[in-house]
Amino acid sequence: MKKNYKIEVDCANCAAKMEEAANKTPGVKKATVNFMTLKMTVEFDEGAQPGEVMPAVLSNCKKVEDDCEIFF
Repeated sequence: MKKNYKIEVDCANCAAKMEEAANKTPGVKKATVNFMTLKMTVEFDEGAQPGEVMPAVLSNCKKVEDDCEIFF
């Protein structure tokens, strides 16, 4: 399953850090962040529930970029 999320981030470097952190989150098969459109696309592992995975993605992203936001 693939879902798109609106994000808030200040710079392209910060967006790259968010993408890296999201990809390290259990339940995420692949995440991509587009700074220009301020969107994150997340492909989830088989059987993963987006409602359970996304809070962990946000938590991991905030560890590397504390003023980022993901709207889900």
